[in-house]
Amino acid sequence: MNVERLWSVRERAGVHAALGEPARLAIVDRLVLGDLSPTEIGRELGLSSNLLAHHLKLLEQAGVVERSRSEGDHRRTYVHLRPQSLTGLAPMGLRTAPRVVFVCTHNSARSQLAAALWARLSPVPATSAGTHPAARVHPRAVAIARNRGLSLARARTSRVDKVLNDGDLVVAVCDNAHEELGPQADDRLHWSVPDPARVDTDDAFEQAFTEIADRIDRLAPAVHLPGDSDD
Repeated sequence: MNVERLWSVRERAGVHAALGEPARLAIVDRLVLGDLSPTEIGRELGLSSNLLAHHLKLLEQAGVVERSRSEGDHRRTYVHLRPQSLTGLAPMGLRTAPRVVFVCTHNSARSQLAAALWARLSPVPATSAGTHPAARVHPRAVAIARNRGLSLARARTSRVDKVLNDGDLVVAVCDNAHEELGPQADDRLHWSVPDPARVDTDDAFEQAFTEIADRIDRLAPAVHLPGDSDD
């Protein structure tokens, strides 16, 4: 057995071992569709801070989850699944929504790319908005969309309070927007995607696009229009 294959088997075994405990599997279930802070995870699952820290440490060691510091409130951290760590994991907790609204601070890159990617995969309508919208969509976002067969040529920025309707599933694709929108709600998900405009390089926008695409692939099969059935 070659070394690469041996490590692959060991890593997979570590993931299975980490998920063999009900509390850790429950943590992963809640992170499949969106990111949460440790406090939010502990509150949802009724876990003490010490026990939660233990479970998160084991999941991190197995390469299943990682943490990032909030770009908004720097005192906060968010836990999210590592890309490809659970390839093929079925989304838990199917949702119904008449529309999905992707929200970031400026509505100039991440939320615009997310809405465009969503439209390619799901029949559920989608749009985007910002808590403090910029004057225009970022040129690098337009360029990366074009390179991936998407078009943001007609995209315009909008304020979130002018866009949201009752029943919308809101996906905050940045920490600042998530924190501005207030406490986590059942009709909102959070993706802690770093702002590529802060770095303002092609690589930063490529990385953001790849992360958003991975998350869209996970979420799209789990969201259905009201009244739709898989039967």
